[in-house]
Amino acid sequence: MKSAVETLNPTRVRLTVEVPFEELKDSLDAAYKKINQQVSVKGFRKGKIPARVIDQRFGRGAVLEEAVNDALPKFYTEAVNEAEIDVLGQPEVDITELKDGETLNFTAEVDIRPALELPEDFSSIEVEVDAVEVTEDDIDKSVEQLRERFASTSPVERASEDGDVVTVDLEAKVDGEVLEDGIASGVSYTIGSGELLDGIDDAVKGLEAGGEATFTSELKGGSAAGKEAEVSVKVTQVAARELPELDDEFAQLASEFDTLDELKADSRKRLENMKQYDQATQAQERVLEKLLELVEVPVPEKLLEDEVNTRKHNLEHHQLGQMGLDLAKYLEIQGKTEEEFETETREAAVKGIKTQFVLDELVKREQLNVNQEELTEHLMRRAASSGMSPDQFAQAVVEGGQVPLLVGEVARGKALALVVEAATVKDTNGEVIDLDDEDEVEAATETVEAVEGAVEASDSAEEKNEA
Repeated sequence: MKSAVETLNPTRVRLTVEVPFEELKDSLDAAYKKINQQVSVKGFRKGKIPARVIDQRFGRGAVLEEAVNDALPKFYTEAVNEAEIDVLGQPEVDITELKDGETLNFTAEVDIRPALELPEDFSSIEVEVDAVEVTEDDIDKSVEQLRERFASTSPVERASEDGDVVTVDLEAKVDGEVLEDGIASGVSYTIGSGELLDGIDDAVKGLEAGGEATFTSELKGGSAAGKEAEVSVKVTQVAARELPELDDEFAQLASEFDTLDELKADSRKRLENMKQYDQATQAQERVLEKLLELVEVPVPEKLLEDEVNTRKHNLEHHQLGQMGLDLAKYLEIQGKTEEEFETETREAAVKGIKTQFVLDELVKREQLNVNQEELTEHLMRRAASSGMSPDQFAQAVVEGGQVPLLVGEVARGKALALVVEAATVKDTNGEVIDLDDEDEVEAATETVEAVEGAVEASDSAEEKNEA
């Protein structure tokens, strides 16, 4: 077999392959054997029909077609390996010449990963991130949130006010008809929380137990999600919320600490850790953006289209489906036009593909490997975010053949960490941030999401192409 490769553009090549006819022998034998099992000829036992009889009865062309279909994948793979190209998706194959007993010639056009030129080092990258600053107001808000969790309620005989907890009965009508799933009794609602229906706060505020009101609201879920409904509400109880005193006794009730000062000190430390985590995440995202600006990355059009379609499918059939929304309603809520959505989706798809290509190239250049411990830690994080147990998630990954995808995610995270380490990261106060600090490194390690978010759909689209 002889093959040659012609570069059509930075992401697509044409392979020209010439196969001597004798190299088709195994596929021809397999074709005769297959046809033998499928047909019957009087005077011959099934499976024992001579080749010349098959040629006479069914035509040599049928045998050649079967043999070529069997042989093409093997010769194509050999040509790809010989050319040392990294193909993406399925090829477009065209048989240019087939002469019985002489030769088989064909061409195959296919997308490939583009050759990239990465910087030798990344010390020129400089980004700015938010400073880690915890104010007294931050601490007070944190303690107040904890205080809210330990609030008690007691019924009162007065008109309801902001912050009160009311117990209500609800009935929703659309076009004058009560919905089958539009009746609810004994619903507890905190006035001002915004957690139920738009308009309910104004409707129940000022009502005493036994008071009723009617308001119009767009339903957020159920059989009539997205429709305007006339909602009748009856208050059956008004309860005032009472917050515990902020003192040492509260600290002992709400935490393992003996004093309020100790509780506040712990709140400060937790807030600092959270902001350090956010800072490390921000550093990764901004370094990634700078890295993509430094590298010219051509994007295969077919892969891009698959990526865009994958992202749309995931949004419409998974995320929005679980929320009871369709795309039109989602765009209305987001205040976006369909054109804006298309543009944003395509831009995100381009970024995802470029991120994957650049980081994969860096993984290869730096010969980064993923050990079992790193893969296990990543699997545990992914399991937690999916709501599955580690064992269930691991089983699903193995059964779905997704292990290479997880390995790729971890490797890309390690590649990005190398770039972040070489870059200069300063906060808004002009201070250089040392991401080698133990807490910062832990945060950065756990934030492979900066990479995953960019390339998750790309992995899915590319995997589909290569299937």
